[in-house]
Amino acid sequence: MKIGIIGTGNIGGNLTRRLTQLGHDVHIANSRGPETLQDLAVETGAKPAYAAEVAQGADIVIVTIPQKNIPFLPSGILDGAGRHTAIIDTSNYYPQRDGRIGQIEDGLTESAWVQQHLGRPVTKVFNGIAARNLLERGLPAGSPGRIALPVAGDDPAAKAVVMKLVDELGFDPVDAGGLHESWRQQPGTPSYGADLAADALRLALAEASQERPAAFRA
Repeated sequence: MKIGIIGTGNIGGNLTRRLTQLGHDVHIANSRGPETLQDLAVETGAKPAYAAEVAQGADIVIVTIPQKNIPFLPSGILDGAGRHTAIIDTSNYYPQRDGRIGQIEDGLTESAWVQQHLGRPVTKVFNGIAARNLLERGLPAGSPGRIALPVAGDDPAAKAVVMKLVDELGFDPVDAGGLHESWRQQPGTPSYGADLAADALRLALAEASQERPAAFRA
């Protein structure tokens, strides 16, 4: 598949490494321009591009930047994506880093807020796993100790594509409901960063509280 990745920090960089290892055609972009991505390109074979270009003809676009930077993405950044392109959001809201975002503080899920700004349906995944684990802890299906990842979104076709990708990366995809349920995998919930197996992850999602812990409120 052709996969565009916007953001090459810890999560974006390690997804680039794994997805190129798996043979995908990966195009990468950051806020500083393609000339700053040569080291990662040489390491992985990914193709550097400007942010407004990576969605062109992509099967999947992964947006993996700090929450506070979402509104500053170039206008029309996803215009090159097709109707059926799956858009992945990996972001988390940390008020200490992102400042106060009133809609999220008032109860809007983090990814619903991202979706509003992008103007395209998004699927939330990869937000609650350590970047190093993306690189090092993927296992074949059925392996003992395989980590499960929650996948939330409203577009069944896009969710199916994303869940297949999660499995290919070596993790068990767990359907975490619609985007309105994605608060169950936000920071401060039982599943966040817990590296659970599939059954334990389902239980953690069910036990989550919608009350955001004080440490994750502005």
